[in-house]
Amino acid sequence: MFSATYCLVLDNPFLVRDGHEEQPFVTDKKENDLSGYERNLYLYHEESEEGRPRVATLVSSLANYSATVQAPTDPDAPDKPKSSPKLGTLAGVYFPCMQNIFGVILFIRMTWIIGTAGVVQGFCIITMCCTCTMLTAISMSAIATNGVVPAGGPYFMISRNLGPEFGGAIGLLFFIGTTFAASMYIVGGIEILVNYIAPQIALFGDPAKDPEVLYNNLRLYGTALLAIMGIVVFIGVKPVSKAAPLVLLCVILSIISIYVGIGLNWNGSDKLWMCLLGNRLLSQEHSGNCTKEEGSALWNLYCKYQDELVEGVTTIGANLTSRAVKCDPYFLSHNTSLVPGIRGLASGVFMENLGAWHLGEGQVVARTMNPVDIETLDQPTYNQVLADISTTFTLLVGIYFPSVTGIMAGCNRSGDLADAQRSIPIGTIGAILTTSFVYISAVFLFGASFDGLLMRDKFGQSVGGSLVVANLAWPNEWVILIGSFMATTGAGLQSLISAPRLLYAISKDNLVPMLNPFSILSASGEPTRALMLTLAICQFGVLLGNVDILAPLLSMFFLMLYGFINLACALQTLLRTPNWRPRFKYYHWSLSFIGASLCVAVMFMSSWIYALIAIVLASIIYKYIEYRGAEKEWGDGISGLALSAARFSLLRLEEGPPHIKNWRPQILTLCKMNAYHTPKQRKLLALASQLKAGKGLAVASSILQGDIALCAEEATTARQNLRKAMDDEKVKGFANVLVAKDVGQGIVHLIQSTGLGGLKPNTVIFGWPNSWRQSIEEDRSWRVFVDAIHTAAANKMALIVPKGIASFPDSNEKIYGHIDVWWVVHDGGLLMLLPFLLRQHRTWRHCKMRLFTVAQLEDNSIQMKKDLKTSLYNLRIDAEVEVVEMMDSDISAYTYERTLVMEQRNQMLKEMQFNKRDPSGVSAVSFNVLLFRSRSKILQRDKKPLLGKISYFVLFPNKQPSLYCFS
Repeated sequence: MFSATYCLVLDNPFLVRDGHEEQPFVTDKKENDLSGYERNLYLYHEESEEGRPRVATLVSSLANYSATVQAPTDPDAPDKPKSSPKLGTLAGVYFPCMQNIFGVILFIRMTWIIGTAGVVQGFCIITMCCTCTMLTAISMSAIATNGVVPAGGPYFMISRNLGPEFGGAIGLLFFIGTTFAASMYIVGGIEILVNYIAPQIALFGDPAKDPEVLYNNLRLYGTALLAIMGIVVFIGVKPVSKAAPLVLLCVILSIISIYVGIGLNWNGSDKLWMCLLGNRLLSQEHSGNCTKEEGSALWNLYCKYQDELVEGVTTIGANLTSRAVKCDPYFLSHNTSLVPGIRGLASGVFMENLGAWHLGEGQVVARTMNPVDIETLDQPTYNQVLADISTTFTLLVGIYFPSVTGIMAGCNRSGDLADAQRSIPIGTIGAILTTSFVYISAVFLFGASFDGLLMRDKFGQSVGGSLVVANLAWPNEWVILIGSFMATTGAGLQSLISAPRLLYAISKDNLVPMLNPFSILSASGEPTRALMLTLAICQFGVLLGNVDILAPLLSMFFLMLYGFINLACALQTLLRTPNWRPRFKYYHWSLSFIGASLCVAVMFMSSWIYALIAIVLASIIYKYIEYRGAEKEWGDGISGLALSAARFSLLRLEEGPPHIKNWRPQILTLCKMNAYHTPKQRKLLALASQLKAGKGLAVASSILQGDIALCAEEATTARQNLRKAMDDEKVKGFANVLVAKDVGQGIVHLIQSTGLGGLKPNTVIFGWPNSWRQSIEEDRSWRVFVDAIHTAAANKMALIVPKGIASFPDSNEKIYGHIDVWWVVHDGGLLMLLPFLLRQHRTWRHCKMRLFTVAQLEDNSIQMKKDLKTSLYNLRIDAEVEVVEMMDSDISAYTYERTLVMEQRNQMLKEMQFNKRDPSGVSAVSFNVLLFRSRSKILQRDKKPLLGKISYFVLFPNKQPSLYCFS
């Protein structure tokens, strides 16, 4: 037995030889000194771990943490020198992701979601949303580690992996989502300010009594806060960057204070007491000492003295015999009670909070779901706590989902990372695991500590209008109030910084022409114009004035982004392109597919109306970019998918010949070029476009005589001109130019070789040689024409030869009148198919068909006409039928015989041409059959029969465009 080792040695000038071994793809040069090709190879350089600290301390990471988002750069642009990045995993990815994930929902809606959905449904909501972001982070890590992720990563991830159409559509939706996120953070921050920090600044009335008063305050103060934030961002991002560590520290301390407070209140707290009337929760306002005694605050609210006794009115009290009192029926039949709001982990309240407590708008927050307790039955609600919106499981999913967004924060800073391919996966997944732990633990800890009634009290009206979660904070509720306000405003600033840069990146790619004005930077290098548009859209979100409306809305845009990131990863994995080599190995296409499906499911669960709006908006942007023609070649996965689909379809077509029902002209148009390498007869392309009507294969080809080594540039120019002519005539197909030393042989090669697999042309169009009679012996244009006919017949292709093509109508014209078809020899239906296909085009749509056929005098013309009508009916073609009777001397018996038996004839008969005027006076277009009794001069020059399988010639009348068809 012998073994042999085969080595493939590649001589590459960029391989570094250090005297020991050759290390491909490794270089000692600095990155900025590398050429573009070397840098592409440098992507796969395994960086050394020497000298890099294993774990950075928390203090130093916080000191290095910056909220600045680097302006997006084009990875396809020439490389420019830049300062070396220095951020690690903690400061560059982990902390930014945590700050963006821990947002307004955690502080002002988390307890309400848990109290309304219950522990079980709340756990399902949070687990589903966190799973969605985790699967997206896995897909994002795979994409981020497959090469360099430039600054502005999320947009570049989509566009460079799914193409400019998807990138532009999803990028713009992500921009809108980021802008609405700023609106939600601003409105949430103002809600904390007006409701809990400084309620005395409220205008238009008492927000606790009327929700519309609250929303109007949120709109007014939100607009003012947006203006302040806009000025800060306009001045520069340095103040925001310097304040970022403080904001993040406040968020961390706020969360820690909640956990400490839960532990300290193990056995409950006597700080918060709620007043109940029966099972109904009452607002602290007008509750007094929560008693029903005469003269108490509740008694005065629910009971009114009457001047006279009215039938049906209940009287109470032994000393009220002289005056009648009218009281609310529920107040009379139920007693009041005080219950603690914080019952502690040891109380066993966890079991009470397991189930869901979904209410409709206007229903009363109560201990039970009995209609007696939750329905007001057209009675005044007094100071009872009411549900301001109707809740369902799906609605709560949409409201909660924004609290798990923000996973792209590290990817946005990829340009500032020392090792982006290592930091992005570790930091992002670590941040998601940390925040998911906090959210999931909050479900169980809040459910085991708070009374369910207090959690369902969204604005804390039963405890004096205080923030519910702040009552758990240690040492004081102001830790949560200040921390949550700073967290929301900080997150809002982050969004206002990121959104303009994202819009700038999209506009710089020139995908949407109307956005080109936003690709201009200010003198300080800031996207000021994009900032102005961002502020305008953000103002619209602020005017909505309700976090519960904004949250599901922006959830749609983030879910669209996450879904397409998962789709991009799954697509690249399934296509197995050679360039798909992520360093992050813990991914699989099935996980990405599950993540994409989960994103779509959450979209429609949250709000099917918003989901449809987002999808329709994305589709409109996609089709607009596609229509405008995004001339970008980024090696995206959609192109690879199209290639795989084309390969699969071609293999399917190769399995067998197409069925007759699927037959349609697959056209090869041969165009002659002039001295300027532009098509001479552009109307040939118009004819091809009208016959094809946007369907089937269309190939436009031309022959350049010469040597390919010398005519390469001319061939490229001719191909571009031919492509432009096809676009002008709206021919959807392919352009090709063949360089050959002999034009005739070039045509033969084109007819034989054009196409791939089962997708080959079956019809050839080229012009009539008008100068064949005057051509001298050296100019054998007639021989080229005849050879082309022979080649088409040998390849069993139909041949269409237009004569007088210059008079053929343009594709933007509209023709009225009749299309006359002279049907002398049966050809299998092709002659009838051509005018039918022309009528599918808008140019010929208003024309009617007339079928003429020839009969001898002894034939039964009436029966023949009837049979033709039946045949046309079976062919589902609408046309008038006319029978023309001729004498025996005018028609060849041989042709007549071949016509009847439907066989191919071997010779051409005497030329016959019939003109018939359109009775309406409109110019008629006729398909006339020419039958030659003997060969014409052009055939005589060839010294051999023209064809053995020619069925017919078709032309138009004199002084009209003529069309010769061979099959």
